[in-house]
Amino acid sequence: MPLKIYQYPKCDTCRRALKFLAARKVDFTSVDVTEQPPSLAELKAMLKAQSGELRKLFNTSGQVYRELQIGAKLPQMSEAEALALLARHGKLVKRPFLLLHGGAGLLGFKEPEWKAAF
Repeated sequence: MPLKIYQYPKCDTCRRALKFLAARKVDFTSVDVTEQPPSLAELKAMLKAQSGELRKLFNTSGQVYRELQIGAKLPQMSEAEALALLARHGKLVKRPFLLLHGGAGLLGFKEPEWKAAF
């Protein structure tokens, strides 16, 4: 079963991650996060993989994050509210977003972390 990577085609970091996976002949499916954000179940799995740190799931440098002033609102948001927001707005999701078989998850592309995972 191929891994599913959520990415944004205009994102250089995402393109590097896709090249990394292709170079290692990893079986994956690429999904445009702006057209199809991760499901609530996937977001919950990634949250667990990130030790429950909600902020790690957000693209904190993104325009939508700043426009909606999520940084100020996040501390008051419930986990359910934050995950629902991410499931509705793909541009808020930290990318690339890759859940691995076995429950681990990778957010962003830090090559040493990806090398360790693959």
